[in-house]
Amino acid sequence: MDRRTFNKLAGLTALAAMTENMELSAEQAAAITGDVVLQDKDLLVAFDPASGALTRMEHKPTKWVIERRPALGVSFRMHAPLPAQRTNFIFGQKQRAKSVEKIADNQVRIRWSDLESQHGGVLPITFTATVTLKDGALTFDGILDNQSFLPVESIDYPYFGDLNPPTPDTRMVAEHMFVGALSDEEIYPHFSNNLGYWGVRYPTKTFNSKESQFCFIQSPEQGIYAAHHDPAIRYMLQFTFEQHPGTIDWNGNAVPQTDEISGLPVHLDFRTCHFVFAHAHSSVNLSPVVMRPYAGDWHVGLDIYKEWRATWFGNPRIPEWVKDVNSWQQLQIDGAEQDWSIPYRELIKYGTECAENGVGAIQLVGWHHGGQDGGDPCMSTDPGLGTWQELHDAIAQIQAKGVKMILFGKPIFADMSTDWYKEVLHKYECIDPWGNKYESGGYSYETPTQLAGINNRRRAIMDVCSQEYRDIATHEFEKTLALGAEGWLFDEVMQHNGVIYNFSNDHGYQAPGYLFNGDIPLVKQFRAAADKLNPDFLFSGEGPCDWLMPYYVAGYYRIGWGTRHALRYIDPQAPLIAAVRGWDARDEINVALLYRYILEYEPYNFKGSITAFPLTLEYGKKVDALRRKYKPWIWDAEFRDNLGAGVTADGSVRHTVYRKSDGKRAVMIANLEQEKAITARLELPNADALVSATPEELDAKPVSAGSLRIPARSVVVVMEQ
Repeated sequence: MDRRTFNKLAGLTALAAMTENMELSAEQAAAITGDVVLQDKDLLVAFDPASGALTRMEHKPTKWVIERRPALGVSFRMHAPLPAQRTNFIFGQKQRAKSVEKIADNQVRIRWSDLESQHGGVLPITFTATVTLKDGALTFDGILDNQSFLPVESIDYPYFGDLNPPTPDTRMVAEHMFVGALSDEEIYPHFSNNLGYWGVRYPTKTFNSKESQFCFIQSPEQGIYAAHHDPAIRYMLQFTFEQHPGTIDWNGNAVPQTDEISGLPVHLDFRTCHFVFAHAHSSVNLSPVVMRPYAGDWHVGLDIYKEWRATWFGNPRIPEWVKDVNSWQQLQIDGAEQDWSIPYRELIKYGTECAENGVGAIQLVGWHHGGQDGGDPCMSTDPGLGTWQELHDAIAQIQAKGVKMILFGKPIFADMSTDWYKEVLHKYECIDPWGNKYESGGYSYETPTQLAGINNRRRAIMDVCSQEYRDIATHEFEKTLALGAEGWLFDEVMQHNGVIYNFSNDHGYQAPGYLFNGDIPLVKQFRAAADKLNPDFLFSGEGPCDWLMPYYVAGYYRIGWGTRHALRYIDPQAPLIAAVRGWDARDEINVALLYRYILEYEPYNFKGSITAFPLTLEYGKKVDALRRKYKPWIWDAEFRDNLGAGVTADGSVRHTVYRKSDGKRAVMIANLEQEKAITARLELPNADALVSATPEELDAKPVSAGSLRIPARSVVVVMEQ
């Protein structure tokens, strides 16, 4: 045993003896063990000078000891598969650091080299990590220099081997955004496995950056912001939680409330896994991972994310018409079984109905050859629906009535039943590491055969990292432009049907290619093509991930009272669109009203006339009239979710808060009761005179003592004068 290791063990022994009778701060404990420490007024973090492992972390303002037990500290983990044995890890616990040095008061650099792997011996790999502490935030950077004969597929860094809750009885959840909404999963004091079918040793949960760049570790009163700060989206990062050695009982999934069980340490691992796929004899810079503890709930985490987002998001060009109060209809005219339900020449009738009812746009689905979810990525017109000229002329006539036409498309999939796929497109489909093609099962339309899943048009997932395929997709997109519509909506833009990387080396670049990275050059080609004809051509998409929102500026969603509207909080003015489907859909419309979504009417699952559901249409028109009349308070103002106001009532309610640029506020309160009117009381600190209005009564009335009577399934808007 060398002297440094002996001294470290002696320090740990002394530390254990001292902590039997007294409570030490993280700073005192680190001093005893000789750790390398970074700290500011908010945060302390310590690293073992021998291994480079992160051994301690404390959030000073709240006294949250996040990483508590040095013996459980971990530095990193790598996966470097052998040709005949894929399970070949490089565990940081098996390595000694070549150096752990403070290169500035707020920065530590750690270097490991000649790494010992599980089954491949010592490998000529060097990993250099730099940790920077600034204003209570830790930034973890890294450089991998892989001079071995093996690829390094992934690197887990940073790695917390002992993630603790603020107190032993404090609940923690992991929160993550997908399709604009925030969801959570409990990680303490219960932990259920959600990864693999008996494929993991310990219960494991993962959350992927291909859905959102952040993951919050949240307790009721404080949390940790963890994020992949890479606006270029170079590769996928996975936020991973792993409960050791397991839970007490799989029926309840309770975590043991002791430091040991059956002689094994009880601890929660948290790590971020970089899927870098570094080839042999190559180097790669890791994208930064930022971690920042905070006091407060998920709104504070989103505020931190908004700060970083503002550094790269820019100011996208958004057509003026979609910034204003507006509503849409979604209309399908053909499915994948060629029902050809609405010929092109009959579209004028639907445009006229929209114009007469104040609906400003039609999202047209199934207009192209093969219908919805058939024929993709083809954007040619369908002879079964009429001629190209008939569709072109219908679009022009509808838009002359003031109704914008938005054409639906899906250019990242290929219908495998088509000759085009069999003859050409198959060359650009995504391939897995074993040389097999990825595919999805497609969707079902109309006929019993397809609804039973018997003759579904299966889809290949196209490689958008391929320049040749992007050129094919752009050529098809130009057909959409030629029809003269005012915009398009990219369906399923938020995903590639579960495919993440393409592993074919025949697509003009060195694989693997990260598909979510390829989405960006693809949309830039589309945007350049549109700008030649119409710089105000609207790009919209189904639930675009946040890094695509500078391009797909309008997003389409299906929302409800259970939705936590993270994207609306992040971007208060983004034109977000919500489906309205019911026959008396007051609740759907009220959700959209409270959270500032554009209404999109979809009778008969978007296969019919908007006049088919008069109850829904009439209430929607009243809501849009309310929005127009009080636009400065509830449309142009900043959305604050429920922050800054309190509401009590004799029934179930939901409220949201808006803040004008002059500081004046509005509060919308929805009565969720289906049958009864309720009385609600608003608490709005330091409020000026208040008035209220409803969709049924647009004229504002003074609010008396903060007491409000709200009809069943309705909304009251309270505005500060």
